[in-house]
Parts: sequence; C-alpha cells; structure tokens
Amino acid sequence: MAQVYIPENVQEREQLQGGSSSPRQNRPPREEPRKHLGFIDLGIALALIAAISLIIVAASRWAAPLTPTLKIDLSPTALPIYAGYSFLRMFLAYILSIIFTLIYGHIAATNKRANGVMVPLLDILQSIPILSFLPGVVLALVGLFPHSNIGLELASVILIFTSQAWNMTFSYYHSARTLPKDLKEFSAVARLRPWQRFLKLEVPASMIGLIWNSMMSWAGGWFFLMASEQLVLGSRSFQLPGLGSYLQTAANKGDVVALILGLLTLIALIVLLDFFFWRPLVAWADRFKLEMNSEGDAPTSPVLNVLRRSALVGALNQRIFQPIGTLMAGILNRLQPLPGESSLVSADKGEQRRFTLSNLLKIVFGVVLVIGVLIGLWNMFLLLRTVTLDTWGQIVLAAGATFLRTMVALLIGLAWTIPVGVAIGLSPKWSKRLQPVVQVVASIPATALFPILLVALVGLPGGLSLAAILLMLLGTQWYMLFNIIAGAMSIPGDLKEATTIYHVTRWRRWRTLILPAIFPYLVTGMLTASGGAWNASVVSEYVTFNGKTVSTFGLGAVIAASGADGKFAILLAATLMMAAVVILINRLLWKRLYGLAERRYTLG
Repeated sequence: MAQVYIPENVQEREQLQGGSSSPRQNRPPREEPRKHLGFIDLGIALALIAAISLIIVAASRWAAPLTPTLKIDLSPTALPIYAGYSFLRMFLAYILSIIFTLIYGHIAATNKRANGVMVPLLDILQSIPILSFLPGVVLALVGLFPHSNIGLELASVILIFTSQAWNMTFSYYHSARTLPKDLKEFSAVARLRPWQRFLKLEVPASMIGLIWNSMMSWAGGWFFLMASEQLVLGSRSFQLPGLGSYLQTAANKGDVVALILGLLTLIALIVLLDFFFWRPLVAWADRFKLEMNSEGDAPTSPVLNVLRRSALVGALNQRIFQPIGTLMAGILNRLQPLPGESSLVSADKGEQRRFTLSNLLKIVFGVVLVIGVLIGLWNMFLLLRTVTLDTWGQIVLAAGATFLRTMVALLIGLAWTIPVGVAIGLSPKWSKRLQPVVQVVASIPATALFPILLVALVGLPGGLSLAAILLMLLGTQWYMLFNIIAGAMSIPGDLKEATTIYHVTRWRRWRTLILPAIFPYLVTGMLTASGGAWNASVVSEYVTFNGKTVSTFGLGAVIAASGADGKFAILLAATLMMAAVVILINRLLWKRLYGLAERRYTLG
C-alpha cells in the first residue's frame, strides 16, 4: 500500500492529480540508468526476441487446421517446445485473469447495488469445477472455429482462467473493501478523480495480496494443466501439445521415466519463472507497504536491479510508456472532469445526455440479459428433468461425503499453514530463501503425482476414501499459506517495532498483533481454499492411471465420471449441487467472517 504523502504546494498537488506516483519517505536511492547500451540491454533484447519467436511459433500452431487427435511425443527433445506452449497458455490466462480481477473486483467493492449480485455470482463461479466448464466451453469454441486450432487453444486458455481468476478477484475485493479510512479521506481531500483513486489507492493497497494470490493462481493453473490440455467429452477427445498432455500421456502409459522428466521440466520452468518474474514483483511491491519507515532488510531481486540499470528499459519507459501514460491521463481527465472545470449549463446538458443514454443502455443490456437467462434456465430444466429421484438422492449423499473430506483437509491445512506462513512472512531473510521453494512445491501439479501416490495410499485402511483427503490437501493448502504470508508481510514495521519496545510477550504478540493483522487474509485464503477443495475433489475422487480408473464415493467422482461418460444431465445436476453447497457455506460462514474483518480488523 502506498505511503500517505501530503502535498505541500500547488505544484506537488498538480503533479499528484496528473498521474505520477506519490513519493515515499526513506525510499532507498535507485541507481541511475546507464547512458549507453551494454550487456544487460543485449540480454533483454535477446529475451524479447525469444518471446516473439515463441509467439510466432504458437500462432502458426493456432492457425493450423484442426487436429483433435494428436500424438504426444514422449521423447525428451519435445519437452522444451511443450513447455513453451504451456507457458504461453498460462500467461494468456493470467493476463485475462488480471483484467477480470481489476474490473470485477473494483465494481463489486465500490458499487453497493452491484455488490449484492456480483459477490454471490463470484461464489457460484468459484464453486463450479473446471470439468463442468469444459463441455460448454470446448463445444462452443470448436464450433466457432471449426477449421483451425484457435477454438481448442482458446478453450484451454479459458479453462486455465477459471482456475486462476477467482482467488485473485476475492483478494482484490477484500483489499478494496478494507482500505484505511485516513487514506480514503485523503483521496477526497486531494480531489482525486475516480480513475486516480483506483490507480493510486485501490491498486497499491491490493498489490502485496494480489501478487501472492497470483502465485497461487499460477499454481492452480499448473494443477489443472492436464485437464485443460486433454479435453475429453464422452467419446470425443481433443488434445493440445504441452506439458499437461505430456504428463497425462506418460501417466496413462505408465512411463515413469517420461513422467519424471516432465516433472523436472515443469520444476525448472517454475524456478525460472520465480527468479525472473515473481521475485522482482515481490521486491517491487514492498514499496506499497503502509509504514512510516522502511525496514532494513527489505526484499530484493537481482533481476529488478538489472532492469533499473538498463538503458534500453529506461529509453522505452521515457519515449513510449510515459508519453502513453500522459496521453491516457489527459483523456481520462476529460472523461472525468472535476467539479467547476466546466460551466454549469454544459454540465447539466451533458449530464442529461449521459443520463438518457445510460438509461437506454441499461434497458437494452437488461433485456438481453433476461432473455439469455430465461433461455439458459429453460434448457437447464429440459436437461434436469431426465435425472431421476434416485440419482438426486445419490448426489446428495455424495455431496455429504465430499463435504466431510473438504472440512478435514481444510483443518489439516490450517494447522500448519498459520505458523509456517507467519514465520515466512515476518522474516525477510526466510522469505527470500523459502519463497522459491514454496512456489515450486505449490506449483507442482498434484494430479501428476497422484499415480505415484496411489500405489502407496490405496493400500492403506480406507483406500482412496481417505487418500482423497490427502490429494485434496495437496491442491488447496497453498491458498491459505500464500494469503497468510501476504498478510504477515503487510504488517507495518512500526507496529512490529512497538511490540518489541513494549516487551510484548510471544502469545500476547500473536493475540494482539499477528492474528488480527492476518485475519482478513486468512479469511480470503480459507474461502478460496474451500472452493479449491471442492474443485480438487473432481480429480481426487476419480483417478485414471495406466488405463485403470480408481474412484471413491463422492460428488467429485460423480462429476468426473459423468463428464467422462458424456452423461451431461447428471453432470449438470452434480455441478449445481456443488455450487449450492459452496454458496451456502460462503453465505453462512465466510460472508460473516468478511464482515467481521471489515469492522474490527481493518488497519486505519
């Protein structure tokens, strides 16, 4: 969160209104960019050329004729290009998730009317497993692009998006709802326009939590990578080249060597991503922490230091990005003028014009939305009426079994993520050391490890019924850990120093500082982990390995089996049951905890 800075003169106030970032006291001096191009700039240029080459190769693949059945090459030489394909899909899904998060989260947090609809809708979207999105998304996009691979590629990107976006949106929504009152009052005193308040207050306030939830979103994307690159619809199967398809093919054939090579490639990709992307972002986001003085051991990144010294980056920023930012600021200032900048008459006329046009657009949008909802409900009714009462009874019992497994998995995860997350978040030294480790471990898709784990777990008492709890835990505990780390890292250094000065004991420090400070983040983590556990049940209760299928009684198994067999009526019924249970839990528990966090545990 950006530190509060009070402008002392008119020039600084105009600078604040114009779009530049507010300075931060005690900020460490930055090195001046080099005036001449050097080896750093050559490396950056080569990286840009490599990225452009990957995009060109992927674009040629997207534009190629549709190939539903694709032979996946399990030789090690195919791994680099497969890794590039998967990374590009993940990155496109992440960009889509960021755009969705900022727009959806901002509207839900700032518009009271929209909040009552958008937050429950977000609960519904979070509760729908990726395999339930699969039939509609794949069939629609393949039908839209029947002669090329564009439809399949877009379907894969959208399915990965459904595993990334929800926890990021919840994190941003929580941050925007719990802004400190003094910062909101200052934004009113400084007469910030809505777009300036968004960029200077809401986005900086959410940055630390958003970055850590972005890491979790990538981990969730890796978790469902195999499902999003091998799209199975009953008797129809669509495959895309990538690490997910490579791991799934290796698991189906029982090729342990290929499975290990695929996992090692994925780990290498995750490590590189952490070093070149996430660690620089974490170091950069430390500037947004709300505190009066900077901590001595702040996060650092050699990549960020290199980018700051780059003459190429400095030139691009000065000649391209800054002029574009100034132009966009001018356009937005005209679209959102301050009171008194235009005459009352023209303002009244413009307001009347906008009022009429706005009402017309709202009416048109409302009519289209209602018609679309009615058509969807009618088709849903026609599909659901084929489901028998016995089947509904089995679905209800299966939901109860999965509910018990998810609760046990959440409690186990909570027991270890709170102490470990706080220890990592409060220690910059351990944060630097363990962040890559946590990122790697969290990003390894547990679905790729299921076949290996099943050999040991199925033989235990309870079989897959108990093994599914551990498999759910592998996919959901990271939601809590990453949010707890973000909450601990966002605790102001002033408060930590105060507890040291006043000799606050260890338990009292937890009770009066640590637990209240991380509580809002913990609620977000448990909410998203709860939804993630229900989603993970689909791949935890129904596992295919070496041509054999092992399943246990549960709602996730019903969804996976009906999707694999093409029984779309049962798939829809089970999906609606899962959405109903998750929404009920969110309304009765998580919403109340969110309200408690807003009332009592907001830093102000």
